[in-house]
Amino acid sequence: MEFQVINSPFDQQQVELLNRLVPTLTESQRIWLSGYLAAVRGSAASAVPTAAAPTALPAASATAVSKDVTVLYGSQTGNSHGLAKRLTKKLEEQGFAVTLSSMSDFKTNGLKKVENLLLIVSTHGEGEPPDNAIAFHEFVGGKRAPQLDGMRYSVLALGDTSYEFFCQTGKDFDKRLEELGAKRIVPRVDCDVDYEEPASAWMAQVVAALSEGAGTGAASAGQRSGAQAGGAAAAASDYSRANPFHAEVLDNINLNGRGSERETRHVELSLEGSNLQYEPGDSLGIYPQNDPRLVDELIGAMGWKAEEPVPVSKNGDTRPLRDALLEHYEITVLTKPLLEQAASLFAGSGLKELLDAGREQELRAYIKDRDLLDLVQDYSFKGLPAAEFVSILRKMPPRLYSIASSPKASPDEVHVTVRAVRYEARGRERYGVCSVHLAERVQPGDKLPVFIQHNSNFKLPEQPDTPIVMIGPGTGVAPFRAFLSEREETGAGGKTWLFYGDQHFATDFLYQVEWQRWLKDGVLTRMDVAFSRDTDKKVYVQHRMLEKSKELYRWIQEGACVYVCGDEKRMAHDVHAALATILEQEGGLSPEEAAEYLLRMQQQKRYQRDVY
Repeated sequence: MEFQVINSPFDQQQVELLNRLVPTLTESQRIWLSGYLAAVRGSAASAVPTAAAPTALPAASATAVSKDVTVLYGSQTGNSHGLAKRLTKKLEEQGFAVTLSSMSDFKTNGLKKVENLLLIVSTHGEGEPPDNAIAFHEFVGGKRAPQLDGMRYSVLALGDTSYEFFCQTGKDFDKRLEELGAKRIVPRVDCDVDYEEPASAWMAQVVAALSEGAGTGAASAGQRSGAQAGGAAAAASDYSRANPFHAEVLDNINLNGRGSERETRHVELSLEGSNLQYEPGDSLGIYPQNDPRLVDELIGAMGWKAEEPVPVSKNGDTRPLRDALLEHYEITVLTKPLLEQAASLFAGSGLKELLDAGREQELRAYIKDRDLLDLVQDYSFKGLPAAEFVSILRKMPPRLYSIASSPKASPDEVHVTVRAVRYEARGRERYGVCSVHLAERVQPGDKLPVFIQHNSNFKLPEQPDTPIVMIGPGTGVAPFRAFLSEREETGAGGKTWLFYGDQHFATDFLYQVEWQRWLKDGVLTRMDVAFSRDTDKKVYVQHRMLEKSKELYRWIQEGACVYVCGDEKRMAHDVHAALATILEQEGGLSPEEAAEYLLRMQQQKRYQRDVY
């Protein structure tokens, strides 16, 4: 079939191009293209989403594809869960029967019966699956996984290119499902922190491909689902990650006492008029501004002019360079993809050699704790127009903070607890982007672009009489302030136990007056503290847990839910090890049995972690 110029919106040259291209497309290529066009129609995006190496798709079968679809998500902070719900809605609007589940709740003995499987999964830390995907990841990767010759699948992987093992969990699932005999519906898509556009394009491709196979019409399915989903999102809330609410700052105070080495800000914001809803355990996303000192040094190092216009979006919007670097682009984190693009722009700089095979360890060491100013100075970047250079930069990602308030106790408000990050490296002061923005440049009356990040993986138990154990050193105590505020308002009767730690009792006991009041009123049953710099030998929360091992084991046996919030690399690992030790010592379990016990607690939502 050839396109005709009569009544066609294409000019003669475009018609000739289409007539050369369309007859050569395979069925899978037509499906992919229709989905991609449906996705970009709803936005200004024109770039193809980052994806895995192209994989040949099976030709459309003469047999109609099943209308049953299983959508599984693995999520640490809630992003994958939110996307999975959006995809489910799109599929249901096209008449599909959708089973939506977290990976932890999915019964693996039913995997072989699934015909259409869609996985949306993030990668946590250095290539690890999120907590609610651990068991499913182990099952699929293990010897008990069945052959899946009758399955079709696709994977949307979320990650962060500043980590070495970018989207590793999604890559693991994609590879393993193929090894088990499953066939891809569309290729895997790997998303960086700015995931909205590639995720939307992947969804449209998946819906189009499934609709084509089920005989519902690929292009129309993509068009209808995109339009209806947008309307539903608008009805739920006008504000989101893509359209943040500008919240007024009501208060911004330093929680640390005079003489402390730390500065921890308690920030209260108004949500009045936003219709934003949250629960204790959710997070607040804040879009910060880069430090003006770093921006000005970068502009000077490159010899640019602060007022020259540069693009800030794919639809041609421009802003003065200084404003763009302050608000729109990430300039404090180096990633391998960024270095690869910079090496292409500055071919004679010597940067390409750092990316050579065999120098991975040197590359990792260079990227760590360096920023864009280091890069342009180290490799003497000069002479490139600012507009061309900013095209290789990532958009400014939001920073997520555990919410420290209950909407029942503080209606139309949201509170966060943020520790200012400042340190020196290679002869220059370094600043945490959002934390120092809040600490130094945000006053009551100012406004911050924010959104709510829902997290179903960190929630109070449904039964109010369930005992809870909360472990949160430093700013990790923030969500537990929200938990206790909520329990006080609802009159929940379950026992509560808080393990809290910081450096010094006199200057670093965050929210001390509130804990003491809750202890007095019975909202907080007991509290154990560890101030590491007040004793000759450093004592941390895990040491206090081991000291109270018999009582803590008794609470766990009584059905207590255990919550951990804070640093993932050190604290959360040490707390996990302490819990395993307590189960071994007090319960007589072997190391393997203790590990299995903790895994069951995670699956039962009795062991939840909000770690970063």
